[in-house]
Amino acid sequence: MAKPFAARVMRRLYKEHKQGAKLQQEILKELIYQGSKTAFGKEHKMEAIRSHADFVNNIPVRDYEGLKTYFDRTKAGEKDVLWPGKPQYLAKTSGTTSGAKYIPITKVSMPSHIAAARNALLAYIHATGNTAFINGKMIFLQGSPVLEKVHGILVGRLSGLVYHHVPTYLLRNRLPSYATNVIEDWDEKVEAIARETLPEEMTLISGIPPWVVMYFEKLIALSGRNQIKDIFPRFSLFVYGGVNYEPYRSKMEALIGKRIDSIETYPASEGFIAFQDSQQAPGLLLNLNAGMFFEFIPAASYYDENPPRLTLDQVELHQNYALVISSNAGLWGYSIGDTVKFVSLQPYRIVVTGRIKHFISAFGEHVIGEEVEYAMQQAAEQFNVRIAEFTVAPQVNPADDSLPYHEWLVEFETQPDNLDAFAMQIDQSLQEKNSYYRDLIAGKVLRPLVITTIHKNGFNDCMRLRGKLGGQNKVPRLANDRSFADELIAFAVR
Repeated sequence: MAKPFAARVMRRLYKEHKQGAKLQQEILKELIYQGSKTAFGKEHKMEAIRSHADFVNNIPVRDYEGLKTYFDRTKAGEKDVLWPGKPQYLAKTSGTTSGAKYIPITKVSMPSHIAAARNALLAYIHATGNTAFINGKMIFLQGSPVLEKVHGILVGRLSGLVYHHVPTYLLRNRLPSYATNVIEDWDEKVEAIARETLPEEMTLISGIPPWVVMYFEKLIALSGRNQIKDIFPRFSLFVYGGVNYEPYRSKMEALIGKRIDSIETYPASEGFIAFQDSQQAPGLLLNLNAGMFFEFIPAASYYDENPPRLTLDQVELHQNYALVISSNAGLWGYSIGDTVKFVSLQPYRIVVTGRIKHFISAFGEHVIGEEVEYAMQQAAEQFNVRIAEFTVAPQVNPADDSLPYHEWLVEFETQPDNLDAFAMQIDQSLQEKNSYYRDLIAGKVLRPLVITTIHKNGFNDCMRLRGKLGGQNKVPRLANDRSFADELIAFAVR
């Protein structure tokens, strides 16, 4: 039954993409109609908006901090602030500048999260014909499903909220149990999940790659087996999101013992943005008909006074854009913080290239996440090494008074025979991707990168000390300051 259903759903989605620009304008019109009933809408004169140009003039682009007063009023129980009525949930996420963030999820926006997750699996079935995973056990490594109520609104992590909306037809195969899922301590939770799933016939495993690695290592330690394929011989599908899989792929496949199919998803508390629809074509299918209106700001212009805000019919291939959304969750001109680029315009497929605030430009080089991940992947493949984790930060004032450099803090799974040659290969690949960085090296403003080796489990130990181990917390791939790098140095191999 799954195959014809998947075919029908995918035909509808691809048809929507053929009229994507028109569909987005219809969504914007409905959002404005609903938003005009709210305090935010009245303050921003939404009733007078007739076009996207009017929308741009009336609704500025803001991040969480820029909308925080409205989010705070919503959390305090006030109605009709950003969307009519009260939100159904507040998704609690980790903030970098203001502590925890509370993103509203409404009764009309929550079904889009669930439908997109379902459609990701249906797209895989449609593309491959593989339905074997449906009849086995499935695990979703996620946050606690325990919710608290604040002024009549349920509050929890996004993955914990979604736990309460898993379709009935998946419940009999879903793991772990509720009792295991509510464990707060991540180390304890991973061990409990491993013990609970060890005797089961797992076919689908989902989670953020670094935390799935922890789960696999625990399974191997508990079972005495060498690889996951020996524990779960029918395991055939890995679903992930939140970080780029490529830096973890070699380690994951070494743990599993074989290459398996994977589905990349792009879920966020602000909305389920996109999901992988093909096992051949690159990129993720943009979730066009889900109550979200997308705008795209050229990343190079993001910090200009009045940057262009492009609609779907104005984007170009292979350009780096900051993603901005307005949605039926009550988000308006909201800068989600991610950068994306289009790899296809029919259908509309994107890849996530990094975070608009996660870059290194201490000397004007503006190195982004996509570039450092590419450079690392190229070197790892050439030198046949596996990387557990890494991050990059500038070293502006070296202790030896030498030229400044980019410091790469790397936890190796397998070490290169020649660390200097490995570092040189990374540096050369980065220069190929970023001409500004190449010019700074050639002009002797910077010297080539320096690798600092982090001891085994050092990243996890550092994240544990920060109170950010597990769940939806992710290691920052790079930063323009040394706040994380200086903490991580304590776990360097001396």
